[in-house]
Amino acid sequence: MKDKFYNYILNLQDQICQGLETVEGKAKFREDIWDRPEGGGGRTRVIENGNVIEKGGVNISAVHGKLPEAMRQLFNVGEADFFACGLSLVIHPKNPMAPTVHANWRYFEMYDDNGKVINSWFGGGQDLTPYYLFEEDAIHFHQTCKTACDKHSPEFYPTFKKQCDEYFWNTHRNEARGLGGLFF
Repeated sequence: MKDKFYNYILNLQDQICQGLETVEGKAKFREDIWDRPEGGGGRTRVIENGNVIEKGGVNISAVHGKLPEAMRQLFNVGEADFFACGLSLVIHPKNPMAPTVHANWRYFEMYDDNGKVINSWFGGGQDLTPYYLFEEDAIHFHQTCKTACDKHSPEFYPTFKKQCDEYFWNTHRNEARGLGGLFF
C-alpha cells in the first residue's frame, strides 16, 4: 500500500501544481527537494506573487526510520520502525472573494522486528476558509466531500465533518473558523 499511495501523491502533486499554474498564468512553482537525515525526504513546491495566488504550497514527503519515543508511548509499543508519506497544501488567493484552502492527506505504517506491517492507517483533512461566504460554494464543497466519503461508508461524512467542525470551533467567539471540511 505504501508504494501505491506514495506514487498516487507524487502524481497528485504534479496534477495540482499544473492545474494551479494554468489558472495562475503568471507565477510558477519553485521546487525544493530535501532529504531527512534519519531516512526519507520530500518535494516542496511554493508559488507566490501571482495574478491569482498570493502564496501557496503543495508539498509531499515520505519518511521512515525508528518510531520516536513519543509515538512509542502513544501506541504502547517498544522499538518499532515506521514509514509515513503524505501531501499537504495551503493556497491563499489574492482575491478576498476566493477562499483559502488547506488539505493534508497521509498514510502511516508501523513494522515489527521482522519488517512485517503491524499497524497502518490513513489520516488527514481538508477545509475551506472563505473571507466572504458564497452559499453555493459551501454547498458544492460539502457535497463533493460527502460524495467521496459515501463511496466508502455513509458514516464517514458526518463523522469526519463533525471532527473538523469541532477542531475549528472558536470558543472565544462562539463561531466556526471557515465553513469546515473533513478530519479523519
